[in-house]
Amino acid sequence: MGNVNIKMNGMSLSVPAGISILEAARYAGIEIPTLCYLKDINEIGACRICMVEVVGARSLVSACVFPVNEGMEIFTNSEKVRHSRKTTLELILSTHDKRCLSCVRSGNCELQKLCKEFGVDNPDYYQGEVIKYDFDDSAAHMVRDNNKCILCRRCIAACDQQGISVIGANARGFDTHVSSAFDKDLGDVSCISCGQCIVNCPTGAIVEKDDTDKVLAAINDPEKFVIVNTAPSIRATLGEAFGMKIGTNVEGKMVAALRRLGFDKVFDTDFAADLTIMEEANELVERVKNGGVLPMITSCSPGWIKYCEHYYPELIPHLSTCKSPQQMFGATMKTYYAEKMGIDPKNMFVVGVMPCTAKKFETQRPDQAASGYPDIDVAITTRELARMIDSAGIYFKDLPDEEFDNPFGESTGASTIFGATGGVMEAALRTAVKMITGEEAPSPDFEAVRGMDNIKEADYKVGDLDVKVAVASGTKNAKEIMERIKSGDSNYLFVEIMGCPGGCINGGGQPIQHAVVRNFVDLKSKRAQVLYDSDKANAKRMSHENSAIKELYDTYLEKPGSHKAHEILHTSYVPRKKY
Repeated sequence: MGNVNIKMNGMSLSVPAGISILEAARYAGIEIPTLCYLKDINEIGACRICMVEVVGARSLVSACVFPVNEGMEIFTNSEKVRHSRKTTLELILSTHDKRCLSCVRSGNCELQKLCKEFGVDNPDYYQGEVIKYDFDDSAAHMVRDNNKCILCRRCIAACDQQGISVIGANARGFDTHVSSAFDKDLGDVSCISCGQCIVNCPTGAIVEKDDTDKVLAAINDPEKFVIVNTAPSIRATLGEAFGMKIGTNVEGKMVAALRRLGFDKVFDTDFAADLTIMEEANELVERVKNGGVLPMITSCSPGWIKYCEHYYPELIPHLSTCKSPQQMFGATMKTYYAEKMGIDPKNMFVVGVMPCTAKKFETQRPDQAASGYPDIDVAITTRELARMIDSAGIYFKDLPDEEFDNPFGESTGASTIFGATGGVMEAALRTAVKMITGEEAPSPDFEAVRGMDNIKEADYKVGDLDVKVAVASGTKNAKEIMERIKSGDSNYLFVEIMGCPGGCINGGGQPIQHAVVRNFVDLKSKRAQVLYDSDKANAKRMSHENSAIKELYDTYLEKPGSHKAHEILHTSYVPRKKY
């Protein structure tokens, strides 16, 4: 479309035609504040914080939705603009719960940041009527507090982007509030617990349920043997919570911090990811050989599993019966490891550090207690771990790098890439080739399934078998794949689906980044690159090369897909109503 010439705060700029004033400001190195805008997700001009002055316009305009045109002259920081923004902030605060000191988002709240920048301290609007809302803590994974909601509608847009749409704006005018249909509790609707609403909320109106007290109680209980395991993507994101550069691998510091918190053993969920691949690849081969239900679909993402149970219950037989790596890890700890160490599983407390709020729901699922006790006792998010480290007075950035405990600290590069969309597929293909042909794959890199595209497809020749695969991330994109399967139009053999866009590196439990970062930084790719770099640097890149996995099968599980392996490492699913 070419460029147009504009002036912004007296500076001449040439910018692409048709972009918004907000986007044009980036070319001048100017950040126009917003509270509702999320690029390609929520572009509605609702919050009125991004108002700017355009010469010749009758009034201020919303920079996030107003396009530039030739000769436009814009002022982003005039007295009129600043007065408008400050007044809007004061009005927002007039009905806002201002107990900021005890809010989990204090220090990382976009509303708080703007109020500080604009010196908002005028109590003139604070004397009017205020509606008081009850907390909604009915869901397994989160708490909603509409007293802190600013009606930016980001959560609604994020839920719509996932194709779920179980929340929306109810009532009108002063009574407008975000809720489910008929004001049902979130636990009574078909929410999939993905947490995308949480990471996109600018305030503390939506937060994960904090289970850190349960973890600390277990650590301080002399009767408990407390084990922690960390998901592949945590090492790629935890540093962000401590101001480190996006895309920093903090695996060593993370392990050091967990030891200082007092865990008895610090293990790596990557071990269980390798274990998942052994079971999943074997299951795929068995289905192909024995005429099982195809395509087989991965089962690592609990948000995706819950989506399938609610929205496509008739396709449940396509799901792999493998537990997720988190649950496989806990099951292995409370059976094999407990027996090996002579520990009663009832005294073993296993904690998962996960990128995913749906993992909290997953710990409560039926058929997830191989030892007779829950496979995982508590799942906490990356954010919860960061708060535990902070509250313990641990100087995270100054910690030395330490290694995971063995034997469950050993993993391969295949397991590390689980955290990015396409990673499970690639890891499974590396081992499936070996199982089908008896030979190693010519290359461990299956690059066609990498990247942040919503849906990816690829065809591979494995021995005499034609293998067509598909990868989708985000449940709205999963719907497209499921419709193809349902109609019989696809000829996929194997499908990977992750509940969150981009996979676990963009999970609902990851560190919350300001909207500016989400709008203008390729957050998902930067995080994913950490995992691919780690994979490439690992001397072992195939799950079947993991010596700890080999020992587990040789001494306990016999072989992938054995009766014992099924009892411990596999699960079942239940159709759920769509509300």
